[in-house]
Amino acid sequence: MIQEKEKYDAALEYATVMHKGQYRKGGKEYITHPVAVAEIVREKGGDLDCVITALFHDLLEDTEATEQDIERIGGAKVLHAVKLLTKPHNVVMSEYISGIRSDPIAFLVKGADRLHNLRSCIKTSTEFRKRYIAETEEWFMDFLPEIPGVVEEIRKTIV
Repeated sequence: MIQEKEKYDAALEYATVMHKGQYRKGGKEYITHPVAVAEIVREKGGDLDCVITALFHDLLEDTEATEQDIERIGGAKVLHAVKLLTKPHNVVMSEYISGIRSDPIAFLVKGADRLHNLRSCIKTSTEFRKRYIAETEEWFMDFLPEIPGVVEEIRKTIV
């Protein structure tokens, strides 16, 4: 158990350092997002690899983090899931989603990520919310059972 806590602490510290200076649209420090995603993953029964993947899910896309560091701290399964979760610049959504669906860790983390982003998007523009709902309905509705209900709540905020 101590070893798991040390591994989690090392992952949290690395993610915090890598996201330093980044902020969410609402003004909160960016690290609050991966921490919230990790908490959702934990609530859904995710193991330590899932939780660390949640902490790391945006690192390759948004920071100078390296695959080597991610693997050193989290292990090969975490790195594999993080790579699946990293959206390529010229993304083909069907391929991106197919990759995520192929890996149970990536699938759980992406569901938690989408859920947290949906819960947070109330602070964004109406246009952003419309686009985010449309993308969610097309690709992510079955990732977690809470997602359809949150989409309906957001829809009520669009006039």
